[in-house]
Amino acid sequence: MKHITIRTLLSALLVLILLPLTGCWSNKEIEDLGLIVGTSLDLEKQGEPREESSGQAGGPPHRDRITITNQFVTAETTGKGTKTGTSQQKAYNNVSETGDTILPTLRNMVLRIEKRAFAEHSKVIIIGEDLARTMDLQKILDFFIREQEMRPSGLLLIAQNRASKILESKKPMDIPALKLVEMTHGHGRTTKILPPTTLTKIEGKLHSGASFLLQNVVSPSNGDIKFAGAAVIEGKTRKLRGFLNEKEIEGLTWITGKGKGGLVKSVDKKTGQPIIYEILSMKSKIKPHVDGNNISFDIKIESEGRIAEHWVVSEKTMETEFLKRTEKEIEKEVERLVKNVLDKIQHEYKTDVSGFGNKLRIKYPHIWKTVKKDWDQTFSEVPIKHEVKITIKDYGTSDE
Repeated sequence: MKHITIRTLLSALLVLILLPLTGCWSNKEIEDLGLIVGTSLDLEKQGEPREESSGQAGGPPHRDRITITNQFVTAETTGKGTKTGTSQQKAYNNVSETGDTILPTLRNMVLRIEKRAFAEHSKVIIIGEDLARTMDLQKILDFFIREQEMRPSGLLLIAQNRASKILESKKPMDIPALKLVEMTHGHGRTTKILPPTTLTKIEGKLHSGASFLLQNVVSPSNGDIKFAGAAVIEGKTRKLRGFLNEKEIEGLTWITGKGKGGLVKSVDKKTGQPIIYEILSMKSKIKPHVDGNNISFDIKIESEGRIAEHWVVSEKTMETEFLKRTEKEIEKEVERLVKNVLDKIQHEYKTDVSGFGNKLRIKYPHIWKTVKKDWDQTFSEVPIKHEVKITIKDYGTSDE
């Protein structure tokens, strides 16, 4: 018995000694990896010659082709190379491949790059306008959602025009994919940027059947990139329906009450001079009503904020009459923003991207069952009233 106990102890000791020596079994040397930080997808124009990878004689019928561009960071960015400050070598390398499905097209990149593509550091996926209008987003993103190597927190964007242009920069040391992620942090300071939509969040939206918004990004002629409104994705088709501009995004943010900060520019009625209201808080309540077969909604919006800037030099900011007059003017401007975007999503796009259907589902589930199948069409016809209450809590110290 004593002999067996000693042998057991020796075995356990041997395991404890050898265990640390195994190291990390999944270890990958960074020098051997091509780190992907962003990916763009574009619909390829019809009539262009098909590549060997996209179809052969006797193969499957013709399908729309997609050009995938992966943005790799270079040795300079990862710290392997020198950073003398004089090199004009770009901090990234974009590699494109074209095919009619995602994974085989990505695998074809192996024929052109010397390192193993590694996507665990991927930050963003950008889908071009033509592709989003033509194909179901669920099909486009299926590979990225299934792929275990993809980071679930990856940001999803729609590019007005061609997505691959967004991954280009005229500044050698800029990495567009990383810049896009940093730009989303501005969401807390303006109502013109949507809350980030990640791969994790998009999966639920795609399966819900409800319409939704994705942040839109453009590449102006100066080569810079800019967030410019939002893309409207129709729930039934999961395709791009159209775009909302920056002002319309502001209106939509007031409807949802999900803004964390931002500005409202109004004009003083008495002097015609601009007054800038800075949002400190906002909240919104969407209340559904059902009367027989008639559905309607009330929106109650409230905000507290401060006068951040005004050009009405003849007025004392702290005077009650001026504050009340300013609150009314800001309320009018917010009401105008809300009215304009409601008109567009109800009557032009006929898509509920503000969550009205969800409010109806929660309060009147039996009614929702009867209208959910064709909710976007029903939404386009329901009356919606809105009420805005602005309170100025702070007007600075300039008058003291």
